Formats: sequence, structure tokens, C-alpha cells
Amino acid sequence: MLQNRNREKFIQAILYFAHNTAALGKIKLFKLLFLLDFEHFRQTGRSVTGLEYRAWKMGPVPSELVQQWDALDDDLAASIRIVPEQVIDFWREKVVPLQPFNGEHFSKRELRLLDSIAGQYRDTLSEKMIDVTHAENGAWATVWANGEGNDRTIPYVLAVSDDDPNRQAVLEAAAEYEAICAAQAG
Repeated sequence: MLQNRNREKFIQAILYFAHNTAALGKIKLFKLLFLLDFEHFRQTGRSVTGLEYRAWKMGPVPSELVQQWDALDDDLAASIRIVPEQVIDFWREKVVPLQPFNGEHFSKRELRLLDSIAGQYRDTLSEKMIDVTHAENGAWATVWANGEGNDRTIPYVLAVSDDDPNRQAVLEAAAEYEAICAAQAG
């Protein structure tokens, strides 16, 4: 399970997207969380939520959330409800917020990024987001590798392209952060 601070940010990020985007179902939520975490890592060397993402055929999947989707942990169940919603010829698992968003655990950068991503994809359906999360040579596509990487973890370092002028600094920041987390864990 995520550490307490990351767990709270994970839940609050879901609430933010639930309050600030339309047609938020499971797949769209998974894609928004992936974009949030990987873009923040690209900028800083740290994810926002601490989630691990795996490469599945339909795109990147936050493994902790997928594991509890059908039986949400108590803290998440107190924050959101999953409601089946018929949309033309399929059912969407709509995410309905039960609490207001609380941004106290987020940095200014994280809040700006939440707002930017929610704004960019506010009215976008999950199917239209595939081009973004499945980008050629992107993190998911690199691991997926035409199915050979099915269910493998998508390393955050793939968010930083080889030609990014800040690559070395971001990767050093990521290594420092990992060392701090490992020291705190025991």
C-alpha cells in the first residue's frame, strides 16, 4: 500500500479529476493519473501519487487502483463511488466524488499540473486519449513492445526522453528521492 502522504495525494488526485472533468470513468481516470505522474516525474524526478503503472493492452494501468477497483479500500470508498452508467452501446464505470477536493498535501507545481491536465482533457473521452498515452516511443509503448511487455512495470525514467536537456538533473533528483524513501522505510 502507498505511504500515507502518497495515499492521500492519490485519493485527492482522483477527487480533483472527478470534480473537474466530464465523463470520468475508469479508463479515463487511469490515463489522467498516468499523465499526472509521468509529467511530474519528467519535470522533477518524482511522481505525484507514488503509484506503479503496468503495461496492459489498453494502456498504462495503476496496479494498486486496479487491484481494489471492485472493492475499494475504506478511505477511497469514503471519497468516491463507482456508478455503472450506460453510454450508447457500452457501460462506463463512472467515478462520482463524495467529498470535496483538498489540496493541502500538494505542491504549487502539482496543483498547476492537476489543473492543466484536467483542463486539457476536461471533455475528452478516454478513447481520444489513447494517442497521448500510447505515443510511439512513449513510456507505455516502450514497455508494451507489441505485447511482449504485457503486465510489466513502466519505469518512470521513461518519462524523460534521451534528448531532454534536463535529463541528467531529473534522473539525479529521482535517485536522491529514492534513496531518501529507502532510508525512511528502514
